[in-house]
Amino acid sequence: MSELINVARWATILLVCTVLVIAGASDVRTRRIPNWAVVAMIGLFGAWFFVGSSPPLLSALGAAMIIFFCSFSLYAFGIVGAGDSKLATAMGLFVGIAQLPEFILYMSLTGGALALCTLAAQPTRAFVMLQLRGKGALDKAVPYGVAIAVAGAIVLLRSAIQRPL
Repeated sequence: MSELINVARWATILLVCTVLVIAGASDVRTRRIPNWAVVAMIGLFGAWFFVGSSPPLLSALGAAMIIFFCSFSLYAFGIVGAGDSKLATAMGLFVGIAQLPEFILYMSLTGGALALCTLAAQPTRAFVMLQLRGKGALDKAVPYGVAIAVAGAIVLLRSAIQRPL
């Protein structure tokens, strides 16, 4: 029976990573994360919970609520998009409170690398932003869904590898 659970666990990981890749690619192409991707993530959390790989339910819900309140605040100030907020909140279910700092660290590092790549790809825009003391519109140029997807996949895969059945 444990072999069947192990197969279900890795199938769930594969599906979650697939949805994360689709959400990140959609964010790059259209600057929108589809709602169905967020709903799929929540549904996959149900499978993740039943195969016994998830953090305790209160930890998962607590992490999701923390991410929701923080990301909604960033959305209210126009710093991130609503899709980014929803995707990060859904990913919070998978990471739980214990892995929340790790998830945020990877998300921040990936987002920073994306921002630097965006600046390097558009040197004229970077120069104008420096002249305007950062008042340019770089925030619309960074698809932060990619950072959420990369961080989510890293944390999910690390936890699966470190915690065998």
